[in-house]
Amino acid sequence: MISLFGYGKTTKAIAKKIKNCLIFDDHFTDESVDEYGNKLLPPSKFSTCKGTIQIPSPGFPLNHKLIKQSTNLVSEYDFYEKDMPFTIWISGTNGKTTTTQMCEHLLKNTGAISGGNIGEPLANLDKKKPIWILESSSFTLHYTKSATPGMYLLLPIKPDHLSWHGSFKKYEEAKLSPLKRMKEGSIAVVPKKYENYPTKAKIITYEDESDLAITFGIDIKKVAFKTPFLQDAILAMSADKILFDKINYEKINSFKTDIHKLEEFKDSHGRVWVNDTKGTNVDATIEALKRYKNEEILIILGGDDKGVSLDPLFATLKPLHVKIFAIGSNTDKLVKLAHTINKNIEACYELEIAMELIQKEHTTKTIALLSPAAASLDQFSSYAERGELFKKLALR
Repeated sequence: MISLFGYGKTTKAIAKKIKNCLIFDDHFTDESVDEYGNKLLPPSKFSTCKGTIQIPSPGFPLNHKLIKQSTNLVSEYDFYEKDMPFTIWISGTNGKTTTTQMCEHLLKNTGAISGGNIGEPLANLDKKKPIWILESSSFTLHYTKSATPGMYLLLPIKPDHLSWHGSFKKYEEAKLSPLKRMKEGSIAVVPKKYENYPTKAKIITYEDESDLAITFGIDIKKVAFKTPFLQDAILAMSADKILFDKINYEKINSFKTDIHKLEEFKDSHGRVWVNDTKGTNVDATIEALKRYKNEEILIILGGDDKGVSLDPLFATLKPLHVKIFAIGSNTDKLVKLAHTINKNIEACYELEIAMELIQKEHTTKTIALLSPAAASLDQFSSYAERGELFKKLALR
């Protein structure tokens, strides 16, 4: 018998495949059964209904009583470890999704498919495919104890999800944990600061995208992406070079970046708007600001900052020509920080109010940027909902 914690996308996919699972979720108040014969139970029933294996949804809280009561806790990765073909795991703080998508784009003709934190849960991936490319969140990596990648592509690690992990050190440890289990013959491409991290894998390190391009003989001038996507592209190309000794500029340049990530568009007045709602942490927003550092910026910040210090963000904002429009649960904190660096800020609390004010100030000489440096769940169902509302209000 298998117990699943949380009734999310990952656990639903497992339950559908296996059936007859016990699923515990805080939203369940009474016992019931889903369409596949799985029992839906409140957490209070777990003490008498323990399964032989417990699998949490990736973001299931660490301090939840179900986690503390578990006797055989494994991750989705551990559970499907024996079914995995060759796997490329991709992690880091920012750029995981884009790097995973680019990697799949480059390797698609080999039969490679992607999943994990992006797209399909492992339960739905075709086991006959030769390569799985898995976007790997810190949540999944924290719960993973035995599964290991054939190749690990690690983007830089910056503070994020600190309220979940408890500290940056623990967050960083989760990201680095696959290295400890990797076997001889496996390869890890990691930031240079981790070059001495204990692992049996062959380590290839990099300082930045230019350094990485030199290592693999990639002509960076032939890659048609700007910061921050350039690093993602070079990392994906590195995987292609390692596995198949190929550098395909035409293929990588044909890749189209996802919506909601530095998505530029113009309104009927020719004004530029940038939807970077996927900028859910400080480092992502800093990268967005680097792109527009020579422009006059009207930036929307705010939401759930996940307990991360915003000081590095405001250090970046200080020399820029920028006005801030604060929304979300950390509005008051943003106002105080803006005053410390003498930046003009509007305490809007809600996106609709921020957009009303920006519509009055935005011209063809300014950049209106939504890059919140915060998660969206304090006010929205997802970052995508936040981004779609931004676009709707921009183009009204």
